[in-house]
Amino acid sequence: MRTLFFYIMLGAISLLVSCSNKLEVSVDNMKRICGTLGSDAFMGRKPFTEGERLTIKYLQKELEKIGYAPGFGDSYFQEVPVLESTSKVLGNCYVSIGKERVLLNAPDEIAVHAPYPSEKISIKDSELIFCGFGIEAPEYGWNDFDGIDVKGKTIVVLINDPGLYTGDKMLFKGKEMTYYGRWTYKFDKAAELGAEGVIIIHEELGAGYDYNVPRNNAISSHLYIDDDSVWDKCKLAGWISAKAADKIFSKIGYNVEQLRKLSVGREFKPFNMNATIAVSIENTLVRNVSHNVAGILKGSIKPGEAIVVSAHWDHFGLGEASRGDSIFNGAVDNGTVMAWAFEIGRLIAESKTKPERSVILFFPTAEEQGLIGSAYYTLHPIVPMSQTVACFNNDIMVPRGEMNDLTIIGYGYSGLDSLFRIYAERQGRYVLPDPNPESGLFFRSDHYSFYKAGVTSSWALGCYDSKTHGKEWAEKTYNNFVRNIYHTPHDNYNPDWDWSGVVQDVELTYELVKYLSWSDSPFPKLYGLQ
Repeated sequence: MRTLFFYIMLGAISLLVSCSNKLEVSVDNMKRICGTLGSDAFMGRKPFTEGERLTIKYLQKELEKIGYAPGFGDSYFQEVPVLESTSKVLGNCYVSIGKERVLLNAPDEIAVHAPYPSEKISIKDSELIFCGFGIEAPEYGWNDFDGIDVKGKTIVVLINDPGLYTGDKMLFKGKEMTYYGRWTYKFDKAAELGAEGVIIIHEELGAGYDYNVPRNNAISSHLYIDDDSVWDKCKLAGWISAKAADKIFSKIGYNVEQLRKLSVGREFKPFNMNATIAVSIENTLVRNVSHNVAGILKGSIKPGEAIVVSAHWDHFGLGEASRGDSIFNGAVDNGTVMAWAFEIGRLIAESKTKPERSVILFFPTAEEQGLIGSAYYTLHPIVPMSQTVACFNNDIMVPRGEMNDLTIIGYGYSGLDSLFRIYAERQGRYVLPDPNPESGLFFRSDHYSFYKAGVTSSWALGCYDSKTHGKEWAEKTYNNFVRNIYHTPHDNYNPDWDWSGVVQDVELTYELVKYLSWSDSPFPKLYGLQ
């Protein structure tokens, strides 16, 4: 404990010293970058489009401007081989229960696609099995597939973990989602067990967003790393609204609320629904290459070790029109964060104290499609994962002025938490663990790829306690973004945004990156990262 205290105090002293030589954060720079990347000219920054070409060229120019060398040999770009699949449901889905045939409108009631590299997929009367939460977790003594063979069948499962609905902190992690609660796990587990299809019952509490998000996702293209793993998918995957699920399950004597109550008990057993599903899907398949973008500022003493600052560049391009707008500009998701990353990078490059470890500014592709770019990077990194000290990632920074809090997404997963606390307190702020851990945000952005690869990783930002307007206003405005603007064509740049809260977060991360870039920093050894 004394050693830990010594190192934490050493970190605090170093941060205090670096504060005295603090460079000025440029709001104008951040506005310029966000306003440009979030403009209609970039056409929603979708991979494989002209929007990608314009975006990655712009990122290269900005990296050159602040003095970062090409990250990938003599190039700023890393080719990421990707399979793009766009699914179109032909007609509707039908569920047959006894002699009754129930029509489900796609995508308004059931949002499905075919994550399988075939141009035509026909699901003919696939047997439906209800499998609780769709989780097999030996460490929790949990198996929703106990005693049933789902091979060649379609499973129907609930979103999230059992603990969310019970208040029992001893059941998984209680309210906090584990990776078992993520839709990606449920899709992958179904494929591993040989299921033909997997359908998740959507509820806003468990998912963290309303049904409109998976609905829009189903009619958009899906991206996969183009290797043999694309064959390890179910033929049918997607979501059904809770209302539509009630329509189906009512025929066999259940509703969604009853299914939840049934499924949270350890005595739960999966059951055959005595029903089948039929749907035909047409896939348009395109094999292509997208690009990760990165620049590096080589360390003066240990250039073979690195700290990564990460912000995904991609968004959804052109899509279904909403209130007269069809361009998904992604100004907050993730234009504000790219501006944050560039400003941190600029401050590091212009600091009198040059980094002794390398600093990498990393802009991955296809985050919105399942962290594809960052996952690929961790397999083909600039600096080996074993020599990557930390990854500072961010996502969805809504500029609303200064914040009292520093919200840490996935609090407790990262050894960085204590250092965040030190500097947050120096700013007059306090650390706030994610107040909505049931949404599983920790598993939903690019830091998670680094975390899975063994790198301590973070997502931290001011969010829930406005210095000017208080907690209620901050929560209300953030929730308004998530419910009404997130992943819609209305995520547009606003020149009147108050960037002072983003400035706080730039200053904080800059100080931590600079501290960890010192070759004699105790942090890597202290947390067993080397």
